[in-house]
Amino acid sequence: MSDWSVYPKDEIVPDEVELLAAQIEEDGGKVLSIYQEPYGNNWQIFALLPLKKVKPTPFQRDLSQHHVDRLQEVIRELNRFLDPIIVIRAPNGEYWTPNGNHRREAMERSGRGMIVTIVVPDVKVAYQILALNTEKAHNIREKALEVIRMYRGLLSENGSIKETDYAFHFEEAYLVTLGLIYERKEKFSGSAYVPILKKVDNFIEISLPEALKERERRANLLESIDILVEPIVQSLRERGFNNPFLKQAVVSKINPIKRKRKVEGISYDEALNRMKQALEKLDPAKITPEELAAVMAEEEF
Repeated sequence: MSDWSVYPKDEIVPDEVELLAAQIEEDGGKVLSIYQEPYGNNWQIFALLPLKKVKPTPFQRDLSQHHVDRLQEVIRELNRFLDPIIVIRAPNGEYWTPNGNHRREAMERSGRGMIVTIVVPDVKVAYQILALNTEKAHNIREKALEVIRMYRGLLSENGSIKETDYAFHFEEAYLVTLGLIYERKEKFSGSAYVPILKKVDNFIEISLPEALKERERRANLLESIDILVEPIVQSLRERGFNNPFLKQAVVSKINPIKRKRKVEGISYDEALNRMKQALEKLDPAKITPEELAAVMAEEEF
């Protein structure tokens, strides 16, 4: 074994961790310590890595310029970098960070050549972005886009993987459906549909290639609902309704299961088709301010 600091000292480092440590050194990094983290006793490597080798995961959300600027400001003020980023070594020799991309960008823009990292030997950690990332809260659009990017990444690696195999990583089934819509409609108001989607859009226990076809169908059905919702919202705005949660209120008004805590026997298609029927009958000219106020109060918008 190479002369690396190991904790606990009397434990034998697994061969794959030894190999990863050697690869880090070959990649121009510096292994500082090999250790077992105290919760699950999993082996990890504390290391300095060349910034040019560290990249965001391919399915990472877009950077927030404001957040990067703020991080640069804090790092300059402290004159030190305190928070190691999490990375895994990707098959192409890059180091992907599922948790730390804003810190990585801040250090890169500051002209630094190295960054402090915790290198995790388990490649699956790259797909645990939503669970790991706490430095900047995700909104629905960011979550959905990251999930569909993870989905496509897994799809390219192994076509036999099922959606249910990665339910923890995807967090919510509806994020896959919304992700497909956000890919083509950046300003889609996905949050308006979350209350119903979280009750009827479930993970599919089939392989990802087949599941993706079903996801596309579900996304198309949801978009057809949105096409009916938008003119109603616009009509209400023209009448002077300017509440920022107006669309949520309209969707809530035609939500057939909003008062049901548990939904049994109501499929995705049935729920959205009921919404479509309600929308076709809805006359925005007859909606009163009191009616919308009651809906908003009920949903606590």
